[in-house]
Parts: sequence; structure tokens; C-alpha cells
Amino acid sequence: MTFWQLTIDANDPGRLARFWARALGYQPVPPASPDTTWWRHYRGRLAGRPEFPDRLFDPAGHGPALWFQPVPEEKAGKNRLHLDLYPTARDNTLSPAQRVEVVEGKVAELVELGATVRSRTEDFDDPADGVCFVVMNDPEGNEFCVS
Repeated sequence: MTFWQLTIDANDPGRLARFWARALGYQPVPPASPDTTWWRHYRGRLAGRPEFPDRLFDPAGHGPALWFQPVPEEKAGKNRLHLDLYPTARDNTLSPAQRVEVVEGKVAELVELGATVRSRTEDFDDPADGVCFVVMNDPEGNEFCVS
């Protein structure tokens, strides 16, 4: 596969794009490099606009593009796919307490942006593999995890 994007149904694509831009560190313009066919395609689709209101791109050009597709119906039921965010970068040198601190900092930032917390799990039975994750909902109710 040379290119793929993740498409997320949204009632308010702009709102979700702004939320996920902050959550992921993505931007609403395609990256200049690497200079791939797809990034050139998206830059051409801007057609003079400064940015996309409903699309996001990894500024490094490595991660998938995100498109927030407008749909009329509300979200119903549990997601069959969700994103996992790792603000700790899965750094094994962090102590369990440090992991919790980093995760909780990101969770607080996301709550400020309109996310809600569904549940928290902390299990440090094995200090070498301390698990800490928080299940959240984005502003339209889509589930995701922060770990």
C-alpha cells in the first residue's frame, strides 16, 4: 500500500479536525516533504485556500491523513476502530508514576479541548511493563485511548 487515509464520520467536521489537530499534533495542510504524489495531489486540491477545514496531515509526512467526512446522522453504538495516543512515546525508561503523570497531563489537555473521560485503568503489578490508559470520547463521542 503506498497511501491510505483514515476517514471519520462527523456532524461537525471542522470542530473534530481542530480537536484532533491538537490531540495528534497534525496540521490542516499537507506536508511539503517528503514530496510524494499524494502530498502534491492534496496541495493542488487546496486551490488557493490556506488550509483544509476537514482534513489533517502528519507534519512529518509519515502518518496517515485524516478526513472528517460530513454525515447527517449522530454516532450510534461503539466504535469498531479507535485511535490509541501514546504521549509517553512508550518510553520504557519512565517509571510507572512518570507514565501516569504524562498520561494525565495529556488527558487534562484533551478534556480542555472538549473530550470526556470514560474510564481509567492503572495496573502496575509488573513495574517493567506498567500499564496506564484512559478511555476517552472526542467531542462527538468517538472512543479513543491515551496511554
